[in-house]
Amino acid sequence: MRKNQDPTLDRYLNGDYAKKNPGWDSADAGWKAGKLHQLLLDYECQPLSIVEIGCGSGATLAKLRRLFPQASLAGFDIAPEAARFWEEATALGIRFELGDFLELDEPIPDLILIFDVLEHLGNPWEFLARLRHRSKLVAFHFPLDLSAASILRETPLLHVREKVGHLHYFTRGLALSLLEESGFEIIEARYTRAALDAPQRSYKTRFAGLVRRLAYAVDHDLGVRLLGGDTLMVLARPGGIN
Repeated sequence: MRKNQDPTLDRYLNGDYAKKNPGWDSADAGWKAGKLHQLLLDYECQPLSIVEIGCGSGATLAKLRRLFPQASLAGFDIAPEAARFWEEATALGIRFELGDFLELDEPIPDLILIFDVLEHLGNPWEFLARLRHRSKLVAFHFPLDLSAASILRETPLLHVREKVGHLHYFTRGLALSLLEESGFEIIEARYTRAALDAPQRSYKTRFAGLVRRLAYAVDHDLGVRLLGGDTLMVLARPGGIN
C-alpha cells in the first residue's frame, strides 16, 4: 500500500470485496443502463465518449454498448479482481484500464459515470474535488441506504457496511448536498423505483415493495425516507469551471 493511501480501499486491492461479492453486483447492470439511457434521452444528450470510474465487472458498460453504438466506452477500476470479467466486454470494443482515471493522463470524456462508488470512499469530498476538474457531465447513482426503518433496525446498515463496504449512507437530500457542496450543479435527480422494478430483489424486498408502493403513491420522497428501498440517479455538471 502506498504511503498515505486511503486504508478503506484495501478490501478492493486485496481481494476481500471479490470474495464477498463474486458476481461483482452485475445483475442490475442492464437495469441501471436503461435508467441512464432514459435520463439522457430526456435531455437529448448523446455522448460520444463515456468513461465509468469504478466500473467493476464492466457489465453496465457492456449494456450501454447497444444503447450508444457510436460512442467510445472505457472503464477504469483499481481492483485487480475486476479485470477477470473484462474479456467479453473488451470484445465489444470497450476499453478497460486497471488504475485511477483521475491520476492518469486521459482526455476528458463527454460523460463520466460514477455508479455506486461514493459510498465506498473514505473521503468522497476529495474524490469529487478532483473529479470536478476532469469532467464535463457526470451521471451518479446512489443507493439510498438511510431511512427511518434502516436506522431503527440498524442491521441493514451494518450488512451493507460489512458485505459491500458502504461507509457513507445517503438520503436524496444528503446525496444532493454532497454534490453541491463539492462544486457540482444538479441538472436532474430522479428516483429509480429500485424497490419496485430492479431485477436483483429478494422475496422479502418484493413483499416489502407492496407496502412501499402504497407509501410512494402518497408521497414518494417521504415514503423513501421512511421505508427506504430506492436509489437515486443524478445528472450533474461541474460548476464555476470555464
